[in-house]
Amino acid sequence: MLLALTVLAVAPAILLMCTSFTKIVVVLSLTRNALGLQGVPPNQVLAGLALFLSLFVMSGVLTQINDTAVQPYLANDMSFAQAFDVGKVPLQKFMVANTRPEELALMLKVSNEPAPATPNDVSLTTLIPAFILSELRSAFIIGFVIFVPFLVIDMVVSAGLMSVGMMMLPPV
Repeated sequence: MLLALTVLAVAPAILLMCTSFTKIVVVLSLTRNALGLQGVPPNQVLAGLALFLSLFVMSGVLTQINDTAVQPYLANDMSFAQAFDVGKVPLQKFMVANTRPEELALMLKVSNEPAPATPNDVSLTTLIPAFILSELRSAFIIGFVIFVPFLVIDMVVSAGLMSVGMMMLPPV
């Protein structure tokens, strides 16, 4: 019973980390900061938007998992362990396709695991951290690319205002 409650408590975080949610929420947050908006849209709106965009991105993978693992398990055609093994394959393929080889090599080195024959043979305990690092890296790169134009605009406006002697402007 305690194990089931623990799994239920941790499952949402694991599912969010194994999808594109992390990348989307980081990019949206950096975009909000680039626009100079502290609380608009609220964090709940950003999280909701990121969640639904993640569902859109992951719809093919989630459909495969549902068709091959969840529905047969609910119909008592396979055990939980079999359903997990079958269901992790589409998610693992998605994560391998979206993980940079450098992060995967780093995680393999840190975990002291031997190099697998193919990237699909990497264990989930190594693949998930490599995937998260890849998603964070690409999210910060995208956020930086979005942020830089706003920074340049701020600098041009600031230089223009300084040139006409308007050093102190009210914030409103």
